[in-house]
Parts: sequence; structure tokens; C-alpha cells
Amino acid sequence: MEPTSVTSSGNNFNISDLTDDEQKLLKSIQEKKHLLLLEIQELKREIEEVTNELEGIDIGDENKPDPKAKQISIGRKKFNMDPKKGIEYLIEHGLLQNTAEDVARFLFQGEGLNKTAIGDYLGERNDFNVAVLKAFVNLHEFTDMILVQALRQFLWSFRLPGEAQKIDRMMECFAERYCSLNSGVFVNTDTCYVLSFAIIMLNTSLHNPSVKDKPTTERFIQMNRGINDGGNLPEELLTNLYDNIKKEPFKIPEDDGNDLMHTFFNPVKEGWLMKQGGRVKSWKRRWFILNDNCLYYFQYTTDKEPKGIIPLENIQVREVSNEKTKPNCFELFSAGSSEIIKACKVDSDGKVVEGRHNVYRMAAASVEEKDEWINSVRASINDNPFYDMLAARRKNATGSSGRAR
Repeated sequence: MEPTSVTSSGNNFNISDLTDDEQKLLKSIQEKKHLLLLEIQELKREIEEVTNELEGIDIGDENKPDPKAKQISIGRKKFNMDPKKGIEYLIEHGLLQNTAEDVARFLFQGEGLNKTAIGDYLGERNDFNVAVLKAFVNLHEFTDMILVQALRQFLWSFRLPGEAQKIDRMMECFAERYCSLNSGVFVNTDTCYVLSFAIIMLNTSLHNPSVKDKPTTERFIQMNRGINDGGNLPEELLTNLYDNIKKEPFKIPEDDGNDLMHTFFNPVKEGWLMKQGGRVKSWKRRWFILNDNCLYYFQYTTDKEPKGIIPLENIQVREVSNEKTKPNCFELFSAGSSEIIKACKVDSDGKVVEGRHNVYRMAAASVEEKDEWINSVRASINDNPFYDMLAARRKNATGSSGRAR
């Protein structure tokens, strides 16, 4: 039955008052409206049926939210923020056994874990962490691998920390594991240890653009003479190692840009200081973070990467008492024969360049802050123990007192 009248805004009028075209348009609109209402009713009915079916279904365990998976995810995030607390959380919730072997397997699998955090945890010197480190290294299979291949695999599973003592423990475990799986390659583990570091340093020398004097094969061979318990390693072996590194540099594992951020979670000290420029002696406010035997400075506290890094190796710190323009000053200076401090900074083009400072001079806001910074930096200063340890290993490797295997 066709409508005879239409109500619009409270007024009635007859369709017969409309023109033929207007009547056709109105009829078309009414038909579409009717079809739309039918479609809506059909959709409502279908939704109701699906809802009733879902309510009547006993959802299987595989479709239910997994609280264990959620706890594992939380544990991984805690580990990336603070490795010790992350492991403690996973053990408390029964997701890891409180054994070195189980924790090592978790780190070795590495799913969702920050590799810098893995390196930090493995490098700790307490008994449990040392046991985890040994178990972690023993999960690596180095049988019949040349040393450089084993190093590639090992150094990809975590990021080496900056502290010399941690590196020493890790590389000692690596050398022991490699020698136990490849007996007869080296006379003792000290030889493997020293040669491993020689390979790592060769990689840096060959592929770091800031190193201008690239070592040759002959120089690499010469550097490693006598390290096999006083004897020389085969030149063919050393040449193959050199060629392997020259052709393909080590791949350093990345952590989605969060490596530096992990370094700054628990700094030794942080705060604002005024820093004097090197070439232009103007003063600029910078945010400083002291951690891992390095002093980092940023333009803003929200920056993810530092403007400069000052390794505290062969560095000394002293108060500047005669500074007239800025009170509460102190400075870092080289403790060695070279007056140039080994450091790096980001230039105006965003490139990392070598710093050319003879001294780094900073000013604190108060006498108390100045004294705190001096004491904290002094406690973190590193007189290059890494090279002392390497020298001791080299001495063992070239002498007759090395540990035979």
C-alpha cells in the first residue's frame, strides 16, 4: 500500500501535491530505507546467533589467555631493565629453575632479551653468575671450527661489556671451551686467549675508518710470534685468520637502539654540569652520566645517544682552584705521555669524530656537587687493566709456565 501523505517537521501534506519526479524520488528513498531496516534486522539476528553460540562453547585451554606467557614477557622486560631482578622474578614465579644450567639456557636462547643485558649478567663475578657464564659458554658448539668462526658465533650471542675484568672472565671461558673441543690446535689456553684478542683488535684496526695505519698480514704474523708456549703458530693459520677478518668484519649484535639506554639505567652518578668547549672556550650546559668507566654527556636528558664519550682510561681528575670565570671547576687530563685524551664526540653533521681535548673542564653548581663528581670520577678511573691482563696472558703464552692441555 502506497502512502497517501507524508509528515515532515510536524506538517502533513499529500503525495498528490508533489510532482511526478518528486514522487518517484520519495518512493525510491522509502524503498531504500525499508531495505536498510531489513538488513539491520538481519545483522542483529546474526549477531545474536553468534553471541549465543560463543556463550555455549567451552573455550579450550589453548584459546584462553596464558598467564605463564604473560609472566615470561614481564620477566624478559625486567631482565632488559635490570638483569639480576629479571632472573629473580622468573625464578620466583617458577619459570626458571634456580640452577646455572637453566638460567644459561634461557640466556642462550635469548628470545626477547637485550644482548647488552646478557653480557652484563654473564660478566658479574659472584659465584652463581660465574657458573652461569661457564654453562652458557658450554652451550656453544665449536668443534672443528677455526678460531675466527668460533669467535663470530660467541660474540654474536651477547655484547661484550666494557669492564676489563668481565671481558677477561668471558674470554678465559671461551678459550677453555674452544681448546677442550679442538685439542692439539694450541699448546695452552693462554695462546687461544691472546690470539682471540689479537683477532678482535685486528677487526677494529682493519674496519674502523678512524684507524689510518692498517696492519698488513706480515705485521699480524709478527705481532703473534712466540705466543704458542714460546713457539710460533703456523703462518698459514695466521694468514687465513687475517684474510677471513679482512674479507668479513665481525657483526656486532644490535638491540633495537637500546644498547646505550641500558647503560644508563643505573648510573654511578648523573647530573647537569657546565662544560667548556675545546677549540672554542665557551661554556655549555650538558647532562653527564658516569657509568662503566666512561663519562657520557648529552645535550638534553631525553637524548637517546650522547654528544660525547670520555673513556676513563689513563685519566686523572683534579680540582681547578684558580678558575676565575667559573666557580666549582674540575678537569680531566691525560695521565700518560700523550696529552690528547682518547675520546669521541658527535660533530655538527652528526658524524662521530675523535675528540682533540688536552683537558675536559667542567663546572658544578656547588662545592658539594663538585666534590661528589671528583670523588665519583676518581673511583671510576681505570688505569687500563684490560691491557695489563692481556700483557699477563701474553707473558704466560710465550713462556714455559703456560697451562698445557
